[in-house]
Amino acid sequence: MNALTAEHLMNSRDRAGFTLLEILLAMVIFAIVLSTLYTAYTGTFRNMDETESQADIYRMARIALERIAEDLESAYIPPWALSPEAGGENLQPAPFVGADAQISDRSADTLLFFSRAHLVFDEEEVDTTIGRISYDVRESEEGEDVFVLYRSDTPGFEEGPEQGKGGLILCDGLHAVNFTYYDDGGRGYDRWDSANEEFKDKLPVMVSIVLEFVNEGNPEAPLKFVSGVVLPMAREGYEKAP
Repeated sequence: MNALTAEHLMNSRDRAGFTLLEILLAMVIFAIVLSTLYTAYTGTFRNMDETESQADIYRMARIALERIAEDLESAYIPPWALSPEAGGENLQPAPFVGADAQISDRSADTLLFFSRAHLVFDEEEVDTTIGRISYDVRESEEGEDVFVLYRSDTPGFEEGPEQGKGGLILCDGLHAVNFTYYDDGGRGYDRWDSANEEFKDKLPVMVSIVLEFVNEGNPEAPLKFVSGVVLPMAREGYEKAP
């Protein structure tokens, strides 16, 4: 073998390609890059989903609180619903009842009252501004860990639906619902019944509303929304009180 042939063979070996170690190293680097990109993309999409979900909750909470506030701001006690000793005919049950209730050890308060914020959906319904409005909490069909808030609106002279039946969904995905009632002295109560002697023929001066929504991103920290509503007609009841 002459010197030219030996040199040609050596150059051929130098151009023989990657070694096994180099290939394995390249594969490891490629896998690391792919996993990093996958984590970044999945994290981005997860954050987008959580943001959209929370945006829906904020929108639903705003609509629900506005609806409840409008109903309560127009709450009043019709003359025919007053107790007989107050000059009424007492044709209906107590005109304002807020019950302190629980479902699965979580607050699920209910509320029933007369209001001038009655909404008419039936064209054949007699036009009236007086409505008997109720809010009640029920377990969602999706599971016992989620609540649904229903709103029922019945013309004032008609009998409303049974407790836990009827009504329209105001908002869902709830963890808890709580109402607190305040008298003219600023004292808070977890329940209110205008048929009881303590609150006889009176409305609360203010109602505090707390809606807690299930937080899928952190179940231990529900999304809480708080609002307060002043009831203008409550003043009349306290002025008439002896």
